[in-house]
Amino acid sequence: MTRLTAQDFDQELLVLFDAYVHGDLDRRGFLSKAGKYAKAGVTAAGLLAALSPDFALGEQVRADDTRLRAQQLSVPSPAGHGSIDGYLVRPASASPSAKLPAVLVIHENRGLNPHIREIARRLALDGFMAFAPDALTPVGGYPGDEDKARAAFATLEQPKTLQDFLASAQWLESRADCTGKLGAVGFCWGGGMVHTLATRLPELDAGVPFYGNSPAPELASRVKAPLLVHLAGVDERINAAWPTYEAALKSAGAKYAVHQYAGTQHGFNNDTTPRYDAAAAKLAWERTVAFFDATLRSA
Repeated sequence: MTRLTAQDFDQELLVLFDAYVHGDLDRRGFLSKAGKYAKAGVTAAGLLAALSPDFALGEQVRADDTRLRAQQLSVPSPAGHGSIDGYLVRPASASPSAKLPAVLVIHENRGLNPHIREIARRLALDGFMAFAPDALTPVGGYPGDEDKARAAFATLEQPKTLQDFLASAQWLESRADCTGKLGAVGFCWGGGMVHTLATRLPELDAGVPFYGNSPAPELASRVKAPLLVHLAGVDERINAAWPTYEAALKSAGAKYAVHQYAGTQHGFNNDTTPRYDAAAAKLAWERTVAFFDATLRSA
């Protein structure tokens, strides 16, 4: 079966889907507005299903890959929700006592779903210790359903969630099997969290936000870690705020690089949906790994 791509959908429908995914439009509203794009026997519900994640499409590294050692862990978060669960992955080739540079992997607004777990496994195969926390821990964890996950995510106390990720980063960096070098990569909501952590964590050594919301410009002066910013080409919701924040980063003398991938949609790195752009995702990921190699493996 031929895999669907963004080019198979009207751009206005993709904008509607983005609004639905990010809570600006409920399911009924999406289906109502998407009806005008239903044709050739495809219903609005069918369009929603076609645009939604199919995790089997994106499994490049299986959960049972023998090259990896993975475990579920709980991290104390006294200033947050008390604790946060997460998925820790290390390369099996590294001895348990071997020190590795660490990368915090931060999910979208649906919690720790199979795609983000798979991203952590990819990083571990590249020789990093990857830890992916689940912000949905206080409401029972990722429920296995994207719509339920999105609804649960909207109930979180975001100040406490921020504290959960700060605790996760500090716990990861202080582990005995970490070199003390800490990076963070995040996608969508997680990209915004990477930006936020860069304003809050002096110990952060590198940040890679994929199409994430920018912090308030006045916070840019707090950024000490180098950033590698990935933006989609067609993503007005995120891109509108970037020039102002970029100007603030420049003014603050922050180290950053930004890449915008022409013609791509928000979520272009997520290979479980039609918005995935294989060429852009490959280039962005190669740049990400090279960036972490340069920033986290240096003396």
